[in-house]
Amino acid sequence: MDLVTRQPRLPEPGETMAGTDFTTGPGGKGLNQAVAARRAGAEVMFLGAVGDDGFGGELREFLAGEGVDVSGLRTGPTATGIAQVSVLDGGENSIVIVAGANAADDLTDGDRAWIARAAAVVVQLERPLALVEEALAAARAAGALTVLTPAPVHPDAARLVALADILVPNEAEALALSGCADVEAAARRLSGAGGTAIVTRGARGVLVARDAEIVAAVPARAVDAVDTTGAGDTFVGVLVAWLIRGEPLERAVDAASVAASIAVTRPGAAAAMPERAEIVAALG
Repeated sequence: MDLVTRQPRLPEPGETMAGTDFTTGPGGKGLNQAVAARRAGAEVMFLGAVGDDGFGGELREFLAGEGVDVSGLRTGPTATGIAQVSVLDGGENSIVIVAGANAADDLTDGDRAWIARAAAVVVQLERPLALVEEALAAARAAGALTVLTPAPVHPDAARLVALADILVPNEAEALALSGCADVEAAARRLSGAGGTAIVTRGARGVLVARDAEIVAAVPARAVDAVDTTGAGDTFVGVLVAWLIRGEPLERAVDAASVAASIAVTRPGAAAAMPERAEIVAALG
């Protein structure tokens, strides 16, 4: 669940400051990506965990209302995970995550069965690294497209890169994973270690690298950003929705970039994500 404050800047250590707004709403990278993919036309099964609490019930109801299959969403005794999101006046955000129920580290037989049937499996690092690694390996063995968003970045996440057909880090995550000081070098190194690397860079667009070479630099559309929360998740969900329909990577990246540019013009994360028809219309 996202707990969102709005303020002109981040407080200094020891400082208490007044914010301008507070909202709560469904969130988390997995949920956001699932909603983005569903609104973009994909059939989506959500595998995850929530607590037996108000937040957990709200998240389950929200996903089901979006048309996401929640058969794989477990409810347990640990509190539902939250993200504390600070949104500044210019739309940029900082996020602190408390895993809660997401810390459950077991991949169930049911999870494995759903993975074996999937066309694509999308994972993030809001779940334990060992579970993510097992899920990627199971998906790879089943012939599914494997997509990894390495966030929040983990010091041992580099070992997952080889299991990802598509890696989608932001700039900071790419630098941390690769050990490079330059984002283009990072994209080349990451793509050399695994599949295609797509580095999202906010208003500066995305870099696409394959086989240790930069193959595309896609500019972002110029928009007046209101809230960048969930922009990267919108990108990933739409990217996958386009790819599993057989669209070429270049077209999928364009659609994902357009969708993210639409999402940042609205407040919220999942609530801001566009429907497929809106994306298609914007693509022209």
